[in-house]
Amino acid sequence: MTTSAIVGLGMTEMGKVFGRSATRLAATAVRDAVADAGLSLSEVDGLLVSSGVRSDLSPLLAGVLGLHELSLLAQMNSYGATAGAMVASAAHAIAEGTATTVVCVFADTPLSESSAGPAWGAGGTALAGYRGWQAATGAATPNVLYALAARRHMKEFGTTSEQLGAVAVAQRAWAVHNPHAQMRAPITLEDHQASPWIAEPLHRLDCCLVSNGAVAVVVTSADRAADLAQPPVHLWGHGQAHEPRRLARGSHWGLRTPAARSGPQAMARAGVRREDIDLLELYDCYTYTVVVTLEDYGFCSKGEGGSFVADGRLGPGGELPCNTGGGQLSAFYMWGFTPLSEAIVQLRGQAGERQVPKHGTALVSGNGGILEYHSTLVLGAEARRQ
Repeated sequence: MTTSAIVGLGMTEMGKVFGRSATRLAATAVRDAVADAGLSLSEVDGLLVSSGVRSDLSPLLAGVLGLHELSLLAQMNSYGATAGAMVASAAHAIAEGTATTVVCVFADTPLSESSAGPAWGAGGTALAGYRGWQAATGAATPNVLYALAARRHMKEFGTTSEQLGAVAVAQRAWAVHNPHAQMRAPITLEDHQASPWIAEPLHRLDCCLVSNGAVAVVVTSADRAADLAQPPVHLWGHGQAHEPRRLARGSHWGLRTPAARSGPQAMARAGVRREDIDLLELYDCYTYTVVVTLEDYGFCSKGEGGSFVADGRLGPGGELPCNTGGGQLSAFYMWGFTPLSEAIVQLRGQAGERQVPKHGTALVSGNGGILEYHSTLVLGAEARRQ
């Protein structure tokens, strides 16, 4: 099977970027990614697009870019797990000869200069059972539902708010040196604890940012990658697992996630063990998500995630560098393209002051829905030994 590599990365400004549509931002990111690889748009024969909460990016982007002779074109959506699924799909297309050069792009513009928009709503539709309870009580937003999951983890395993705060503090320490990060001022655990409740037990500093922007990556064969402009980032392994949530008696929701299946799949395909991973880029829509993903990937035992992160091991100088650009908590929120883009920068050795000294392998996670959809990539700075 032909192996694949990521050879181009394009990123727009992140955060309060107004006056540009998702399509325009995506087009900029694609052009930058292709140029970063040392290629031209005429060499692209595959395009995979993903739109965020605004859902205003479509395959029509191909026409905007002047890509009129594609062999692969699709819109993909498994929410925060999409980035990993896209890269895996691109790799399969290249291996089977469907395409030679595939661009994967995500763009979203949820922020507006005039209004933040409605926080939640049931649309006036009558809902039965648990969904009806959610609508009636307002427990219908990700903030509230992730708060329920975090509270269950706390009740079952004794996880504390201070332990969640350690994740936020560590990731902000990384973001200080990331020029793309929206939040670069250092924070302390005291700052975390003093930040307002969003949905108890989640403070504001437990929750991800909201960002306008776009990210694109270029995937091609490993053989071709060797002759291009940037150090290739090789795809060693990938995995997916999807479990639409079941909020009912006997469910393990909030205690175990699909990462418990997706992670081992990817590592087995890559032929690596956890101790072979140099750095982690984990989907961090909330601090709690990092804790439960670390458990499910097996970096610590189930229920020990809180104590595992409390000693600073995830931050600069720690033994397990995690979310080295600040993640979605402090850098920017581009769904799974946030952890993917940082992994690429680190494996290339281009992260500047935040560069991790040992950066041969990275594990990248994507989490979608309310702990429902999951993708995992194992990436390497060198081609995997077959």
